[in-house]
Amino acid sequence: MIIGIPKETLPGEARVAMVPEVAARLVNKGFSLQLESGAGLPAGYHDDDYVAAGVEIVDRRQALAAELVVKVRKPSAEEVGGMREGALYVGFVETCNESDQVLQAMFDRGIRPLAMERIPRISRAQSMDALSSQSNIAGYRAAIEAAARYGRFFPLMMTSAGSVKPARVVVLGAGVAGLQAIATAKRLGAEVYAYDIRPETREQIESLGARAIDLDLGEEGSGEGGYARELSDEAKARQQALLAEELARAHVIITTALIPCRPAPVLITESVVKRMREGSVIVDLAAANGGNCPLTEADKVVRKHGVILVGHTNYPSMMAGDASTFYANNIANLLGIMVEQGESGPRLKDLSEDEITRAALMTPAGDSRH
Repeated sequence: MIIGIPKETLPGEARVAMVPEVAARLVNKGFSLQLESGAGLPAGYHDDDYVAAGVEIVDRRQALAAELVVKVRKPSAEEVGGMREGALYVGFVETCNESDQVLQAMFDRGIRPLAMERIPRISRAQSMDALSSQSNIAGYRAAIEAAARYGRFFPLMMTSAGSVKPARVVVLGAGVAGLQAIATAKRLGAEVYAYDIRPETREQIESLGARAIDLDLGEEGSGEGGYARELSDEAKARQQALLAEELARAHVIITTALIPCRPAPVLITESVVKRMREGSVIVDLAAANGGNCPLTEADKVVRKHGVILVGHTNYPSMMAGDASTFYANNIANLLGIMVEQGESGPRLKDLSEDEITRAALMTPAGDSRH
């Protein structure tokens, strides 16, 4: 089975879908890997590293023409046009709309997209869960970004020249990214508070040494698959009002509140920003979906009402080497349940037979498996 790894072309994307260490394991299992020349360079991996792992270096056309193409980001229409008919694509599809033109182009060519963001959050799939692996990196990098932008110390500092109190950090959303942001901010010495609409996260927040913020919204916020669900308009308004006092006293706010295929909930209003101390920082991980603060601007760092708002939308790419390693491991673990050994090497199983691949495989509207 030939696996093609083309270079990522989305502006600002430095990750690569396969790294030499993981590639070597796949080669030992009988896979043939073809990497587009230079695909790993933005993440710090040279072609020679891949060749040493048994990977063939090819041009873009050949990498896209493989029977199984793995990528990080959603393919472009041009890339879809370069894939062979009937191929299997494994990577993020980044759509909530089955009428998406790129997705439809894949269906038209008989290309089967297996969306990494649709890997179910069950115990068996943890090692394949790319959303979690990349969110982990995003949470860490967000806390580092906050510390770098904040013009004061994070920890309590006592010196002969005086002492300063620790920064007050509030993390909104205690999913994978939020929990990592909490842990990192604590390691940096900040006084950390956290809030999530799912009551079951309280124990996780406190296990990391942070204090959980309790709000009575009158309804539960837990949804399916470990995600939060969208609150009613009344609960959203109550949430904003009750959070306002906690947020206004924060020196740093890291927001991670996202609901799949929905605009990001507004948690930090402009009136709250106006009340924050000069030089405070808001790192909004929901910037790509409109932001948890309406003042956030996607892919920009701006200063409004004296507060620094960070709207980066691709934190994993800022740590491309480790992010690529995590992602490549996710891919390799997924391949482990997708193939079986045949007489001539690995061969693809029926993807509808396993609950993980069945959930991730996208099919045209009307298909009974969808």
